[in-house]
Amino acid sequence: MDKQKLEADFLNMIREYNRIIYKVTSFYTDQTATIEDLFQEVVLNLWKAFPNYRKESQVSTWIYRIALNTCVSYYRKNTRRPTCVAITPDIKVYAEDRESIAALYACINQLGKLERALMLLWLEDRPYKEIAEIMGITTTNVSTKINRIKEKLKQSFKM
Repeated sequence: MDKQKLEADFLNMIREYNRIIYKVTSFYTDQTATIEDLFQEVVLNLWKAFPNYRKESQVSTWIYRIALNTCVSYYRKNTRRPTCVAITPDIKVYAEDRESIAALYACINQLGKLERALMLLWLEDRPYKEIAEIMGITTTNVSTKINRIKEKLKQSFKM
């Protein structure tokens, strides 16, 4: 493939899917500078892998997989754990309520790496089949794990 065409295709893909990359990176850190660094790291890893992308799965699935792997690697290197926000049982999360959403994300950040990745994909309304493909587990396992995670979050967050 022509180098200019390859670069143009890659840049178009990044423009189209940058929201996915940003969402994944913001799930793994809460500091603006770190999110930007992690975003750049994901884009770099996507660029390295782009010439070998075989189009056997959706572009979004491929991007999720690379972004999650990059973020998990980053997380392993930087084991800082955010503290969970104390939440009263009567708090409900609404899209307009930024504080409650921040509290929910703080509780999600307390989950393990696999659990966080699953919740990110579930919150993105990805189908269980696609989540299974991205995570490399069965669809049944996705369903079971998500239900357990939701119960765990209910205990922490009291939604």
